[in-house]
Amino acid sequence: MSGIVIKNLNVWFDGAEERVNAVKNTNLKIVQGESFGLVGESGSGKSTILRALTGLIPTWSGEMNVTGERLGRHRTRQFYKKVQMVFQDPYAALHPRHSVDQLLSETLRLHGFSNVDRRIEKLLDNVGLGPTFRFRYPHQLSGGQRQRVAIARALAPEPEILLLDEPTSALDVSVQAEILNLLDDLRRAHKLTYLMVSHDLAVVGHMCKRIAVMQMGEIVEIMTIEQMRDLNPQHPYSRHLLESSLGYKRQKEQVPQKP
Repeated sequence: MSGIVIKNLNVWFDGAEERVNAVKNTNLKIVQGESFGLVGESGSGKSTILRALTGLIPTWSGEMNVTGERLGRHRTRQFYKKVQMVFQDPYAALHPRHSVDQLLSETLRLHGFSNVDRRIEKLLDNVGLGPTFRFRYPHQLSGGQRQRVAIARALAPEPEILLLDEPTSALDVSVQAEILNLLDDLRRAHKLTYLMVSHDLAVVGHMCKRIAVMQMGEIVEIMTIEQMRDLNPQHPYSRHLLESSLGYKRQKEQVPQKP
């Protein structure tokens, strides 16, 4: 069964002088339980697709379906029970004056859950945070801990789909792998579907089975991770992305270490 189906999606922004077409004639089909990646350079339209799906951008045409529900101009409460989003900056995504307890309890009550105390304890446990974190505030947490709280909040409504917008790019390199492994474990445990945006090919290589390469608002190629690892893309832009990524890694490897 399909988790997300997008047909002929166009997204635009009305500027003062002219319309900016951010996404053009995009088609995607992501099956339930799949982890799918959107990659491309900054400004290619990756995050715009996520924001159109969640209703944050009203100027779009085409067709979007989520678990069989065709999306209109307004998102229903049922949609937000099925679909949640994890943003790039965990500090900006959390209310600075709300404790972890407040953030999670408000989300749970909004979606009509009872046994809030028990559910908060379970959510914190699921993301690797103990009960001592429950009454802390965002400024008392590290970047990785904040992102774990953001993930716990996204899991609170018991969604089927998580939209991940560069979920590790604002974190230290040493913490990125921990969060990626956590997300991978959660997807398997809760049978979640992921649509992940990233500019980092190593991240999508770790998390996803298939990826779509975007350039200037268009998907130029959809390939498997095996094709990516075998350096066997079909489109020149995909090849450029791979070569750029490999060249950057080689340069880092060639930098002499301090004695």
